[in-house]
Amino acid sequence: MILTKRILPILALAVFPLVTSGCFSSDSTGVKSATVEETTFASSLGVNIAASTRTTNGAYVRDVIVGPGAVVAAGQSLGVKYSGYLANGTLFDSNTSASTLLTFRLGAGQLIAGFDEGVPGMRVGGTRQILIPPALGYGANGNGPIPGNSVLVFTVQVVSAQ
Repeated sequence: MILTKRILPILALAVFPLVTSGCFSSDSTGVKSATVEETTFASSLGVNIAASTRTTNGAYVRDVIVGPGAVVAAGQSLGVKYSGYLANGTLFDSNTSASTLLTFRLGAGQLIAGFDEGVPGMRVGGTRQILIPPALGYGANGNGPIPGNSVLVFTVQVVSAQ
């Protein structure tokens, strides 16, 4: 029994890094960043990864409301309302109460890559939740109130497309 009590903590220290190494990915600086799959989200965000679809580059999308309008595609100029949250539920940016829409050309790299990855296929009038890994967001450096290596949660409503 005494031998077991001494060996188990040593084994735990040796095995823990191996077990958890798959929970994170490295960015170009070699710094470990959280993955969407291993992130704990505040319940207030209503995240449901099982009901979401993973994009090619690791974002997750889930239509909350499928809009009645046309499907949006790369190259279009979009007007959107959005709210951006950290995984812990902290709101870091929103224009939902503003009278001005965020406008950008989809696929032109004008916003973080997670928007260009997560918005295509939405319909005008629709609302989508987009889970953005650090590599498609602000990476290891972060930005303003967004810490480095943050998984981001956006709720995006497409109001217009041209």
